[in-house]
Amino acid sequence: MGTSHEGFGCHNGRMMEGSGLAGRRVLLHVCGGIAAVKVPSLITALRQEGAEVRVAMTAAATSFISPLALQALSGHPVAHPGRGGAGSESGMPHVDLAQWAEAHLVVPATASTIARLACGLADDIVSATLLASRDPLLLAPAMETGMWESPATQANLQTLRGRGAHLVGPASGRLASGHVGMGRMAEPGEIVEAARLLLEPGRELQGVVVLVTAGGTREPIDPVRYLGNRSSGRMGTELARAALRRGAEVHLVTAAALPEQLPGGELVPVETASQMLDACLERLPRTRLLVMAAAVADYRLAKPFEQKLHRAEHEALDLHLEPNPDLLQELVARRPEGLRVVGFAAETEDVRSRGRDKLRRKGCDLLVANPVAGPRSAMGGDWSEAVVLYPDGREVELPWSPKSLIAGRILDLAAELLSSPGDGSEAS
Repeated sequence: MGTSHEGFGCHNGRMMEGSGLAGRRVLLHVCGGIAAVKVPSLITALRQEGAEVRVAMTAAATSFISPLALQALSGHPVAHPGRGGAGSESGMPHVDLAQWAEAHLVVPATASTIARLACGLADDIVSATLLASRDPLLLAPAMETGMWESPATQANLQTLRGRGAHLVGPASGRLASGHVGMGRMAEPGEIVEAARLLLEPGRELQGVVVLVTAGGTREPIDPVRYLGNRSSGRMGTELARAALRRGAEVHLVTAAALPEQLPGGELVPVETASQMLDACLERLPRTRLLVMAAAVADYRLAKPFEQKLHRAEHEALDLHLEPNPDLLQELVARRPEGLRVVGFAAETEDVRSRGRDKLRRKGCDLLVANPVAGPRSAMGGDWSEAVVLYPDGREVELPWSPKSLIAGRILDLAAELLSSPGDGSEAS
């Protein structure tokens, strides 16, 4: 495998063979935005991949595109407010559609729809169907930059992500207003690829024990203060979820401030680097794939204060720090036979060279190096970019994308390691 710049798009207008969409039931929820004009292309692309597609529309969406046109393209009657319960076996189309679908795509996901879903409203066919469903949900946001950046929209998205929703896009580009900025909907090919990863990433990790670390560790200063960093734990959480979808037995050791639920896997909350090391060592003997995505603090207070520090009692404060254990190095040194290790390096400069140096020193099988400085920092956000480094000099570039997609690609590469001979010790 050589250096890759392809990211997550299509190949000559077609997805790769075995994309995982063949025979899958996809319900497309079309909302009222000008980006709805891309929906016909999306339906066509999904059906070319073998997916069965049905469509539900909000009232506003019917002003942008005809339900009859989407019926012709999908091959099924379209559920919309003007149709009522016609064509529904039970007379309750939202229940029938929720039971039929294996995945839900909201395209375009407008600011209004995102807010309605976050609040749990159910007063039209789209919101009612989504409220009745427990299947995977993929949102493709499209709106003006100010609406996208609004704290209300971002809070609503955080709520939906906490319930397991996934995002594809938006991107920066020319918007309906003529302005250029963040808020342009992802292209149909990107949405199809995101749906493929969401629905059928493959079962190549079936039965494999995967141990993932996430979040920034918190080293106590006193009972209420700590040394920490800006890591949200999002990448580690997405890696754990992606591994679960591929059939793995997943253990997520996380220092994220508010650990998310991990249905089907073990979630182990920790705070300090030492606690994270102990939790990993306990699970290491059975582990086949170790993914060290956590941002572990390099230093800790030699002796934390037993009581809260008060400013009035300290004119100046000197904190004596000592090194934390090097988790990656410790775990690689104790690796059981057959264990593969994926390390991470968050760098503010010389990302490749520093990443290669860390790869060499730590003895990983792969190292994911990502920039954490400037406007496109991976730390603390929902998007990332990275370069995956191999000990033999190979590189795979992962362009700026949602962390859910980056996580899927990293696991693609890790799964290849598991199927190759050797125990990974050649990396050291």
